[in-house]
Amino acid sequence: MDNIELYIDRISRLANRNKELHKEMNEIVGRYNFIQKQNDKYLNLLSNFTFESDFIKKVAPRHKIKRFKRASLLYASVEGFNKLSGHPEADKLMDKLDELELLMNDIAKKYGIIKIKTVGDIYIFGGGMLEENRTNPIDVILAAFEMQQAAIEINGGENGSAFWELSIGIHTGPVLAEPTGRKSAPFRLSGDSVNFTSRLGKACEAGKINISAMTYELVKEFFECSFSGQMPVKYKGIMDSYFVEGLLPHLQDLDKKGLQNKSFGIKYSLIQFLDIQEEVLDMMEQSLPDKLFYHNIKHTIDVVTEVELIGWAEGLSEEEILILKLAGLFHDAGHVINYDDHELHSTEIARRMLTKYHYSDEILDKVCGLIMATKFPPAPQNILEKVICDSDLDYLGRADFIPVSNMLYEELKVRDLIGSFNEWNEKQLSFIKKHQYFTDTAQNLREVNKNKQIERLERLLAIESQAEK
Repeated sequence: MDNIELYIDRISRLANRNKELHKEMNEIVGRYNFIQKQNDKYLNLLSNFTFESDFIKKVAPRHKIKRFKRASLLYASVEGFNKLSGHPEADKLMDKLDELELLMNDIAKKYGIIKIKTVGDIYIFGGGMLEENRTNPIDVILAAFEMQQAAIEINGGENGSAFWELSIGIHTGPVLAEPTGRKSAPFRLSGDSVNFTSRLGKACEAGKINISAMTYELVKEFFECSFSGQMPVKYKGIMDSYFVEGLLPHLQDLDKKGLQNKSFGIKYSLIQFLDIQEEVLDMMEQSLPDKLFYHNIKHTIDVVTEVELIGWAEGLSEEEILILKLAGLFHDAGHVINYDDHELHSTEIARRMLTKYHYSDEILDKVCGLIMATKFPPAPQNILEKVICDSDLDYLGRADFIPVSNMLYEELKVRDLIGSFNEWNEKQLSFIKKHQYFTDTAQNLREVNKNKQIERLERLLAIESQAEK
């Protein structure tokens, strides 16, 4: 048999096998449909009994499965039981263990982390589940460090060691969670992330924090890490793991080693900004009034993008960029309350929403000051106000000036705030001729194109004037 015949024979066998598999699949589907029909039949029969609904609720409650796209799980195992046998202070040490558990619960609560499960001397916590957020990998590691420190302080031995020690594993990934209805352990978890986290914890030596490669990628700009090894993961092959040694040196307080400094807080807040932005845009999407053709979500996103672009080009610091982005995000949020004086309403919304993210009064004052600086006509007093004013009126020097300008006209027209389209163009021309960009970056990016828009408006008005004659 030559190669062609072998090839044909192989194709023929594969085709026959495919037919067999297709037949088996149809049989399985048929059996499933039969079972499903039987199940529906029995449920219909049960519905004739008055106790059915209560019975189902009590005996077989159904909970909707929640899927968390990015949760961070912490597996903590208490080590030290091998030293307990025959110890003269065994009873006191067991009391200390209970104390440690209470401290771990308090630490978890501090960082918005929930306890998932306790099995003997093993504890599982979850971050990013009580409230979904992008900072949960950082939060969980900070909590892990405090838990390790609590183990040392609760019954510290010589040289700062502890009788009870914690082996901690942390992994970030998708998690399936079934609500339990219990306050102490609100979710029952399933998925590969749970198994992998426990493996990381079991493979970790006492007193250490072992994290997965996924978590490492999300926190490496905050923490100093060292390669700890590799382990096989089902369906995913070999995966790296890392020990977390501590905060990066430039993110530590100079006077109190191990504690975060201001730079850490700013870097953390820049990640947290994405969660705030999502919350604000959702609120605006649900609550903005109809026919807001210009002051809508797109304009807000444009301003947030532009303040960052201009801010970096102007050489501003990370803290100043953060303040600008927060101001840009909230500067038109007040439209959900009222069209007039929306800047003032925006400051009220900003203060209310940002307070729960623990921003200082100093930051809140600066954000609100920038929001008020966008009030028309612009008159910025410092570089931050110049950046946000240029960003707010960025469209004047963009190629899409005409369509954006038309949307603003439609918005004003439906509110009886402007007359004819010709009158609008005259006002636009008058304003744009007087307008100036305040930052060097905006002048270089937009001034030339703004002058082209002036020429276009002048030609348009000239044509309309001729048509009237």
